[in-house]
Amino acid sequence: MKKFAVVAAMATAFLGSTAYAAELEVTHWWTSAGEAAAIAEFAKIFEEQTGHTWVDSALSGSGTGANPVIISRIIGGDPMGATQMNTGRDAEELIQAGLMRDLTDIVADLDIDSFYVDQTLLEPCRYEGGLYCLPINIHSWDWLWLSTAAYEKIGQPVPTNWDEYVASWPALQEAGILPFGLATGWPINGIPGVLMNGIGGADLVKRINADKDPEAVRGPEFRKVAEALDALRKVTSPETMVPSFGDVGNQLLAGEAAGNIHGDWLAGDLQIAGGVPGEDYECLPALGVGDQLTGGGDSFYFPVLPEGTDPAVIEAQEQLARILISPEAQLKFNMVKGSMPIRTDIDLSGANACMQKAIALLGNGLLPSGDSSLSSDTQQQLQDLDLEFFADESVTVDDYIERRAEIIASAD
Repeated sequence: MKKFAVVAAMATAFLGSTAYAAELEVTHWWTSAGEAAAIAEFAKIFEEQTGHTWVDSALSGSGTGANPVIISRIIGGDPMGATQMNTGRDAEELIQAGLMRDLTDIVADLDIDSFYVDQTLLEPCRYEGGLYCLPINIHSWDWLWLSTAAYEKIGQPVPTNWDEYVASWPALQEAGILPFGLATGWPINGIPGVLMNGIGGADLVKRINADKDPEAVRGPEFRKVAEALDALRKVTSPETMVPSFGDVGNQLLAGEAAGNIHGDWLAGDLQIAGGVPGEDYECLPALGVGDQLTGGGDSFYFPVLPEGTDPAVIEAQEQLARILISPEAQLKFNMVKGSMPIRTDIDLSGANACMQKAIALLGNGLLPSGDSSLSSDTQQQLQDLDLEFFADESVTVDDYIERRAEIIASAD
């Protein structure tokens, strides 16, 4: 594991330009206020440095809703110029089928192995000696977000860890404040992994995500995780859920909800809404008890374009690939997105308090996230189970544990 430089040069290599401009369609699922502002930074730099046009194609539904659309277009012969997907196994079948461009020669002179903060991020991008994607950030689900306003209302200090947070729930409920704000749909799916790290511990994460050990799911440490998940569903209800994670951020800032478990991209929306960490909200990595984060994030892939495609479009693909991991783009994008840059050689002295906490933990190494370790099919099975568990209290903790163990036992 490498450490970020505190101060480094910001020079970006000259990327060249074509004799005429091309349009490059870019698909992604960044649709919240913070996400849209972040992707706009990439688009601005791309257009300024190349003269090409970024054609933005935002897809709703995060990975669960957008991935099928992206994959079907590529398989169906209507590929986009570039697409964002999770850093992990979501695109492995497309790579194996020869439908993604090998980027090895395109970035050969950039010596990417020298500046990626964690080489494990590149592993899902490599296949039979080729490089088929470029991770552009490090995201982690492992964050507990707490509302300063909510705790001021009940006259208690903001909790510093998970146990203190749980202990505050009765006082919050008595004051009419939601102990836990929650958005409908996919945001539920990230919660078990955060509990698994913070409550179950790093070894449990490795045994389940990396080793795919069903007995770890059946063991006492995961039972604590399932019981914590059960406690969370008892202080939430469909009537109190909001449409998006950005809406939960607004609840936190207003003091209407006291806490939320969500990935660090929530920081982008809180920032857009005017929230300041340490003043309007607190962010606790690994529930305030762990010393490692699960690591994943986003990568960009560049589909093989049909024969006869304008050469300027193909060149635009190559230029975008280089820009996405350039020091300038990395800094501007991630400062807005709330994620950690993949480069070790850029100045992060201006990062907010939450990102600084994350950077401090990177030296301990990243734990394998489900996104990076498990196939899309396994991820979908787990997500369906989590949604069912939250929606149906007749699914007991024992049921949940055994069904999750069975999914992990058959995971590929």
